[in-house]
Amino acid sequence: MLSTLVIGGLTALKEYVALHVLTCLIPAFLLAGGIVTFISREAIIGYLGAAARKLQSFGIAAGGSFFVAACSCTVIPVSSGIYYGGAGIGAAFIILWVAPAANILALTYTGSIIGGAMVIARIVSALLMAGVVGLVMSYVFRKEEAVRVSTIQQQGGPLMERKSLVLLILLVVWLLSPNYLVIQGPYWQKVIVWAIGLAVVAAYVAKSYTRERVNDWMRETVWFVRQIFPLLLGGVFIVGVVGVLLKPEWVQAALGGEGVRQSFLATMIGAISYFATMTEAPFVDTLMDLGMGKGPALALLLTGPGLSLPNWLAIAKVFGRKKAMVYVPTIVVLGTLVGWIAGYIL
Repeated sequence: MLSTLVIGGLTALKEYVALHVLTCLIPAFLLAGGIVTFISREAIIGYLGAAARKLQSFGIAAGGSFFVAACSCTVIPVSSGIYYGGAGIGAAFIILWVAPAANILALTYTGSIIGGAMVIARIVSALLMAGVVGLVMSYVFRKEEAVRVSTIQQQGGPLMERKSLVLLILLVVWLLSPNYLVIQGPYWQKVIVWAIGLAVVAAYVAKSYTRERVNDWMRETVWFVRQIFPLLLGGVFIVGVVGVLLKPEWVQAALGGEGVRQSFLATMIGAISYFATMTEAPFVDTLMDLGMGKGPALALLLTGPGLSLPNWLAIAKVFGRKKAMVYVPTIVVLGTLVGWIAGYIL
């Protein structure tokens, strides 16, 4: 029995490394490092400040979070740093939610495994939930925010240089092209598209940046690799083991169908369990093959990486217990509703 489980895990790992590391992960990690290196943190604080307009701060927080590759725990230093640096509580908690629930790494990987329809549903759901989370946190803690506004000096400035904007756009195109230009073709065609994108990015970087600046970028990229990649490999291995253990009738009984009960159960599984970013996609794909409904699948795709029991505890420690007690139930309720409604649309 043990050997069967190990073989199942190793098979999933072999498949993952062979088909996704080159064309998906390498561009994604370089993009994540580029975001940290080339975007001005001072400007972000200015645009997300507690005194900024909600539409502006919420929109920038949600949009920018798509490019922050983080799981439910590693996003906490980012979100808390921005919060204590001057960002409003609504914007800070939007980052806390959207970055792990729907970052570009996870979205790209979800599309390559489960399909584009689920990616669109994940983006729309994450944004709708983000708006509600931002409004709830801002309203509940409005008195505390009024005090913070009077003590924080707002900052501003350009988000990034024009050449950095061009580079980030090139990285996004490089990341998406192999997986969306070659949907049904053989893997070697994806590799060719990937290689062309690499050549374009490398030529632009060589022309536009000094060696020191590139070294800064690589240093941030390596940090993401060290933080995420080992967890990712471990998660994929566990997914393979779970696929061997689970019986289809168990999944169909608990998570089959599109009701509130199934979506709530999927949301709670995600809210308690720990998923490194992107490990949720193969796990959900395995459950869907065993009979899981699309609505519960979406709920688990969102709350799996977006929440976890360690995340609850860390939020309570960093932001305070009251904020954790508002934020976590809000996400659980929203995840259940989104899964229930999406089940009848997808």
